[in-house]
Amino acid sequence: MRNYKAKMVEPITLPSRERRDAVLEEAGYNAFNVAAEDVYIDLLTDSGTGTMSDAQWAALMRGDESYAGSRSFAHLEEAVSDVMGFPNVVPCHQGRGAENVLYGCLVEEGDVVLNNAHFDTTRAHVANLGGEPVDCPVEGARDPDIAGDFKGDFSLDRARAAVDEVGHENVPVVVLTITNNSTAGQPVSVANTREVAEFAREIGATFVIDACRFAENAEFVRRREAEFADASVADIAREQLSYADALVMSGKKEGLSNVGGFVAVAEEPGGEAAAQLFERAKQRGILYEGFPTYGGMAGRDIEAMAVGLREVVEPPYPEARIDQVATFGDLLSEAGLPVYRPVGGHAVYLDAGDLFPNVAPDEYPGQALVCELYREGGVRGVELGSFAFPGVDRPELVRLALPRRTYAREHLEHVADAGAALLDRRREVRGLEVVSEPPVPELRHFSAELRPVE
Repeated sequence: MRNYKAKMVEPITLPSRERRDAVLEEAGYNAFNVAAEDVYIDLLTDSGTGTMSDAQWAALMRGDESYAGSRSFAHLEEAVSDVMGFPNVVPCHQGRGAENVLYGCLVEEGDVVLNNAHFDTTRAHVANLGGEPVDCPVEGARDPDIAGDFKGDFSLDRARAAVDEVGHENVPVVVLTITNNSTAGQPVSVANTREVAEFAREIGATFVIDACRFAENAEFVRRREAEFADASVADIAREQLSYADALVMSGKKEGLSNVGGFVAVAEEPGGEAAAQLFERAKQRGILYEGFPTYGGMAGRDIEAMAVGLREVVEPPYPEARIDQVATFGDLLSEAGLPVYRPVGGHAVYLDAGDLFPNVAPDEYPGQALVCELYREGGVRGVELGSFAFPGVDRPELVRLALPRRTYAREHLEHVADAGAALLDRRREVRGLEVVSEPPVPELRHFSAELRPVE
């Protein structure tokens, strides 16, 4: 049941079928190139697309727009310390800005960075710095049909094999992404977090948690990890994050804001090394993001994010969020669509390879599904298979990410209806081929253009 009511609405319109066909062709069969006004239900991302609360809108009016020493930044520092347990904060305009700041301090040419699964911008940042991103998913994580409570966990066996191959001196960073966006939004257990932290200490690496969806992960831990059955989401989140040396955070996810992010550095157990990392991150932040008390954001946006960080761990928000995504997964399954199971925290992932067995993997079945969902119902999703991750062994998934506190059940039912209509003609769907793409392969899905295979 929804635990909020609407105080503002935005009209949306479903374009005609003819218009949707024309839009796809004009966009080069890439949903990123489609204008928002031509989209009916927008599930491209949950990043910065959610609905803010009345408390956040009120906070906007209190924004301190001072270049240096902003009062709004002090409020953000307090929120990050109270909610996440990290006192040292470098604000950034969004998550990838935070990645640029932190990884630019830690990664050099020839380094290897281990992650339970790198997402697109993380992978691109590591590669751009001359490093090699190596994924360490657990067994079965990339199988949409295998059950498991924590399929987002980090595989220590894979990580140790990578260290044995390249040497621990070449692995300066170990990253744990919670929840694991590249593995269908699957959660990570606190037990696994402790093990990864110990492994990072063993090899002398900085342990970073990508905390974009830390509260959703904590809600899964509360439901699935026996040790925390009676704990609050707020307490679980602080416990899980406490094992990291540093965090990267996109406030556009669980800051419940439309812009913003930050790097946070622990005081202990890093000691002097942590202080040095914090200072380096501040200086790099000045270069790329702005002065350390605004970091590329307006003071009003900092205020909104500070409020959102507190809201995201307070019931009933986390429970309602996870339940809505689960309901969406059930609706899609009932419509006959192949859903990655178990359903993750922020999105439902569809297995396009299973849906379109007649489309060859090198013809991007996931991107074909993105296009056909738009054609059927004006629904925009995103491909996270071989098109978005060239050269990476992974299933042909399509992510339908739910903006927070935005859509009602009727909207989700429309998406399911569009999927059901697509099933009737799935044998007719053609694959796609790339016509043009940018020089950075890790980011090609943002702007490449395609066409149907003849």
